[in-house]
Amino acid sequence: MYTRILLKLSGEQLAGKFDGGIDTEFCQWLAGEIRQVQQAGAEVVIMVGGGNYARGAQLAGGGIKRVTADHIGMLATMMNSLALTDVFEEEGLPTRCLTTIFANQVAEPFVHRLANKHLENGRIVIVGGGSGRPYVTTDTAALILALELDCGVVMKATKVDGVYDKDPNEHDDAQKMDEMSYERAVTDGAIKVMDNAAMGMAMEHKLPIIIFDALKPGNILQAAKGVPVGTKIS
Repeated sequence: MYTRILLKLSGEQLAGKFDGGIDTEFCQWLAGEIRQVQQAGAEVVIMVGGGNYARGAQLAGGGIKRVTADHIGMLATMMNSLALTDVFEEEGLPTRCLTTIFANQVAEPFVHRLANKHLENGRIVIVGGGSGRPYVTTDTAALILALELDCGVVMKATKVDGVYDKDPNEHDDAQKMDEMSYERAVTDGAIKVMDNAAMGMAMEHKLPIIIFDALKPGNILQAAKGVPVGTKIS
């Protein structure tokens, strides 16, 4: 069992059955899955993307500077973090929303000692704002956060059951891999798991990454326990 995990969620997953925004029913279900992990003894850090509202890289252009576009993306992750915090609290999960950007009217500032104290006191910590800097994806921000908070694993939630050697939607003979190396994840052009900056950081610090289907009941708990779920990159 990992004693502290980082769960990376995408904005699209939080949108659930909708095309955008927040699916509160999905968030309520997610709270139940996270409760199991916490009751099993793991501390939980969550970082969310913002793609259900805005993607910085896609907004850039037409007069919008890339830095501004990325700032908009950071605000999208903040909206998700605030909503998820409220739902978790309503479901009886003590949760704190921390922000890496200057948004002190709506969330606590991310401070290393404060985040650790919340975790030690049994609270879920949700971090919005990504890394707080432009040109950095939330995948890379998740790796930075996991290292800073001494998480034992980064668990990237997806809608598929792991990593395949080629796109399973286009190739019937695609093979799922239970384990793979950092090197292959970085160099194999057919495999797109995380951006290379995130993967290189994980490789440098030997921080394992699990790519798994978070929508299957019990999978988050199984992954936190170290049970083979999805694909482990190490």
